[in-house]
Amino acid sequence: MSRTLSHIRNFSIIAHIDHGKSTLADRMLELTHTLAQKEMKAQVLDSMDLERERGITIKSHPIRMIYKSDNKQEYIFNLIDTPGHVDFSYEVSRSLAACEGALVLVDAAQGVEAQTVSNVYMAVENDLAIIPVINKIDLPSARVEEVTDQIVHLIGCEPEDILQVSAKTGQGVELLLQAIVELIPPPESPDGDILQALIFDSMYDTYRGAVPYVRVMQGEIQPGMKIRFMSNKRVHEVTEVGVFRLERIKKARLSAGEVGYIVASIKEVDDVRVGDTVTNNSDPAKIPLPGYKQIKPMVFSGLYPVNSDDYEELRTSLEKLQLNDASLQYDPETSSALGFGFRCGFLGLLHMEIVQERLDREFGLDLITTVPNVRYRITTVEGEVLELQNPSLMPNLGDMELIEEPYVYAEIIVTADYIGNIMQLCQDKRGIYKTTKYLNENTVEINYELPLSEIIFDFYDKLKSVSRGYASFDYEFLGYKESDLVKLDILINDEPVDALSTVIHKEHAYERGRSLCRKLRELIPRQMIEVPIQAAIGNRIISRETVKALRKNVTAKCYGGDITRKRKLLEKQKEGKKRMKNVGKVTVPQEAFLAILQVDE
Repeated sequence: MSRTLSHIRNFSIIAHIDHGKSTLADRMLELTHTLAQKEMKAQVLDSMDLERERGITIKSHPIRMIYKSDNKQEYIFNLIDTPGHVDFSYEVSRSLAACEGALVLVDAAQGVEAQTVSNVYMAVENDLAIIPVINKIDLPSARVEEVTDQIVHLIGCEPEDILQVSAKTGQGVELLLQAIVELIPPPESPDGDILQALIFDSMYDTYRGAVPYVRVMQGEIQPGMKIRFMSNKRVHEVTEVGVFRLERIKKARLSAGEVGYIVASIKEVDDVRVGDTVTNNSDPAKIPLPGYKQIKPMVFSGLYPVNSDDYEELRTSLEKLQLNDASLQYDPETSSALGFGFRCGFLGLLHMEIVQERLDREFGLDLITTVPNVRYRITTVEGEVLELQNPSLMPNLGDMELIEEPYVYAEIIVTADYIGNIMQLCQDKRGIYKTTKYLNENTVEINYELPLSEIIFDFYDKLKSVSRGYASFDYEFLGYKESDLVKLDILINDEPVDALSTVIHKEHAYERGRSLCRKLRELIPRQMIEVPIQAAIGNRIISRETVKALRKNVTAKCYGGDITRKRKLLEKQKEGKKRMKNVGKVTVPQEAFLAILQVDE
């Protein structure tokens, strides 16, 4: 093993949201003197305001530190930061594949949570050296002994193997840096010289195009050579390589074991796919590195500008946003109720929320969002298999052989007092019970198979309500299962409103249809004509509400005389209303499109 390789440590920090991952990274940067004191600020690796406000890492940021150990030996630490939410679990898996070790960080007050459990399993699958760490030991509410028991149960280590730190005060962080040197192995010596580098992330530079972040497994990359991306066979010439401090630092080459970036005038961010393998175009590797898969969106929603003149601005904003977020997908679509907009695909609900928030903050757009839905798989009577993202495009009942919906494997960690509440909630959401495991006397992990469509609606809010905030939740995609689903249409004045169509389980369709009709009756203003609001499955109406007509007293001007005068005026009004009903359009206010989301309140 070369001297350089033996002094490299590539590692990641695994933690649940808000367990202090970014703060620990700050202390490490301080103790290794990576940044000058004037450059330091809280959560230095979280560059977006949104990340700081919410206390989550959305975009991973690698950084290189130089650590001098007690014996004055210098070590290169490459911290490959990871996003901290279930929506980004594929990105986490690729970041872990670029490391040799991981710090498992657990909050001393909150204990082991679901996200930590699933990411630890991922680290074990990647055969990483694991260093368990308890953070926030300075808090008055810290439960160090209890959390130690949970970690021992989860990882199978000895209590004395667990390091205790306070990322806020810096207590114990120096010992942690020494443990990284001793417990995380250096990169293995490469088998050959043929270039293989793993892309674990990328970003878009306005002047230099898409910049892939790579971990070089074997061979080396230097300016002037032509590289090939193995998943799409695209070839680019390298103009610059380098490593990360807070900015990019240019280098002559990137060798095996190192983590850095490549600039190669890549115009399309979609060319740079997370998990792909970079190789030398003139002497390519025969097989790519394992683990690559194309990310498919899980949740879909329509985005429409409130002002139809903003359509082009929305298109431009989505294009700009996609440059830094290759997992965002969008296609133009038209709705008779909402006009022109885009059907967008997201990795999950948090990803959807972040995109909407960024469109609002960074581009100042006022948007209407349709109900989020999942991708359904439909087999027609002719045997054709369709993948459906938009409920309004679902074929008629008679044309479908079966409908399948995506299921997920859910891990819920909660205190034992709330087991009954959690199980009741999962049963209500059509869950299939799997297992219950005790992490200690008072903490339980409950596993269910759940339809994804039930999770994206209001599951997380209800989970927090029934557990008084104690439950934590994580899931992974399982596959598709056949379900008894129907398309629920909403008709206003006998016209179907495509933006209000939903796909729902047959058992819940009647109740949901009634709730929607009642809510819409309150929201749609009274017109000169009576407006029927109906919920329908196929050709069958299952619920109806009516918005009463405004009535003008046309007989007010008659002060007497024959009754036939009044009758004549009323008949004339009746004819006018009949004509108005045939040609008139009922405008649906924007609140109605938000009503679906709040129908259970």
